[in-house]
Amino acid sequence: MSEKTLNQVEEFNAYRSEMNEKILGDKNKIINRIFNLDTNAFAPGALDVKTKELLGLVASTVLRCDDCVRYHLESCHKEGVTKAQIMETLSIGTLIGGTIVIPHLRRAYEYWEVLEENASK
Repeated sequence: MSEKTLNQVEEFNAYRSEMNEKILGDKNKIINRIFNLDTNAFAPGALDVKTKELLGLVASTVLRCDDCVRYHLESCHKEGVTKAQIMETLSIGTLIGGTIVIPHLRRAYEYWEVLEENASK
């Protein structure tokens, strides 16, 4: 993989962090509450974090949100999810979402490869 590809994770996280800081800095009560709800929804509860992240990955795949897919892939990677578990999860998302999801599946697969490559450095 090229160095440009390997920087995808850093670029994604830097942009996400910068924009979240700006958005949350505006102190819009509704937006701030939505962000807080999202954070709390993925905290450990009756379901563990790994399961919640896999569910988030399926939903994001079906909804065709590449940023969301990347976020959940990275969270899954941090939680120790295996490539086989990711592929099974993405297969369910592709089945439910239909063939229109295939381009998002390709980008998800590529991003997972980048996460694995970065982890092996």
